[in-house]
Amino acid sequence: MSSKKALIVQGGWDGHEPKQCAERFAAWMTTRGLAVTVKDSLDAYLDPAVMKNVDVILPLWTMGQITGEQRKALSDAVLAGAGLAGWHGGMCDAFRNDTEYQFMTGGQWVAHPGGGIAYQVDGLKQSSPITKGLKPFQMVSEQYYMHTDPGNKVVAWTTFSGEHGNVPWIKGTRMPVVWQRMWGQGRVFYTSLGHVNKDFDVSEAFEIVKRGIQWAARMRIVPEYVSP
Repeated sequence: MSSKKALIVQGGWDGHEPKQCAERFAAWMTTRGLAVTVKDSLDAYLDPAVMKNVDVILPLWTMGQITGEQRKALSDAVLAGAGLAGWHGGMCDAFRNDTEYQFMTGGQWVAHPGGGIAYQVDGLKQSSPITKGLKPFQMVSEQYYMHTDPGNKVVAWTTFSGEHGNVPWIKGTRMPVVWQRMWGQGRVFYTSLGHVNKDFDVSEAFEIVKRGIQWAARMRIVPEYVSP
């Protein structure tokens, strides 16, 4: 079992259910031996007692504002080797005016045409431990259209049909859904899945985040996915 430390910082827009998602993943991380701390203030990043020796940070904070000091403390921790793992707007629709934060995370949400729709996740890279063994699967949720860093290692994709949201010109656009990247010495994992807590009732979506957390924390990845 691991003796590593995880930090969840929850808050921002409640529509993404940060507290419910935090509860789900804190409970799971505990089963993997992680010591989990949950904070509801961005000042957690400024607290040396909280940040000392943290192995993975989960930001669950949609929109809102972050101070330069708070963001620098977070960035410095990842640069020094802490992992960063997150999903949907909780990580990549946060602090819209802070481009340094977006540089670190590798992307920023810009639209979800049609809102909650049925769409497919595919192109799952079998060479990545985060998506190995997973097959294309369906979601009924927000299909994120994003601005993304070309340096990301993309390991899952989705394709827009152009049938939703009155934007037919995006038909055929191939968009990253899961990526891995580095920020200094730190591993960064992101997936656009997970609009609300129940989205993780889709076993593949839950599995991807569980593996992403383990990868970012430099843990041995233990696959738990069982094909339905």
